[in-house]
Amino acid sequence: MTFTMIIQQDADGWFLGSFPALHGCRTQAKSLPELYERLKEVALLCLEEQKHPDVELRFIGVQNIDLPAHA
Repeated sequence: MTFTMIIQQDADGWFLGSFPALHGCRTQAKSLPELYERLKEVALLCLEEQKHPDVELRFIGVQNIDLPAHA
């Protein structure tokens, strides 16, 4: 099975990873290689918990949107 991963980096330098098709399946790490290993582990755990993941989801793309700063 193939799943789309979303990877971001926060202001403190941590890499954050998640799987949209596996609800609540996310982790973080200080390096990308460590994040990939953790994502594999957490995905297997999530698949054990979720008997029917949203495998019907099809990745379309990612887009940024600018919003006004919070006052």
